[in-house]
Parts: sequence; structure tokens; C-alpha cells
Amino acid sequence: MSRSRRHTPIIGITTADSEKQDKRRANRSWRAAIRRALREGEHEAAHSRHAFSDRWTMAKDGKNGIGGLARRLPALMRK
Repeated sequence: MSRSRRHTPIIGITTADSEKQDKRRANRSWRAAIRRALREGEHEAAHSRHAFSDRWTMAKDGKNGIGGLARRLPALMRK
């Protein structure tokens, strides 16, 4: 994979490599809420998993486009 490169010039805002643990935690709490709602007989469970996570508390704090910077610094487009 020596020639592996990004196709879209979008990177995370901070230096964190991944948000995997944050996403796992949010999905687990979302699934637990759905199971709890089904046990209690509620038909209107939480439909959105985004209600259980906040992008600003995750490791990367969201993503941002790097636009023209990608042309000047091609190293940013490496994976």
C-alpha cells in the first residue's frame, strides 16, 4: 500500500487516529435504550443514534475540509 492516498480532502480536526471507541460506546447505549423500550412495550423507541453521541465530545471533534492546502502539502493526502 505504498501508493495509498486519500481521495477526499477531509481530515479530523485533532490528531486522534480514530473515534472507534466513542462510536462503540454510543451505539451500545443506543441499542440498550431500544432493548429497554421494547421490554417496556413502548412502540416509539429512540430512532436516532445521534441522540446518544455528541461529535464534540468524541476524540476527533468532527472533520474539516483542507481544500487548497492539499495541493500545497501532498503529504496530508497520504493515508
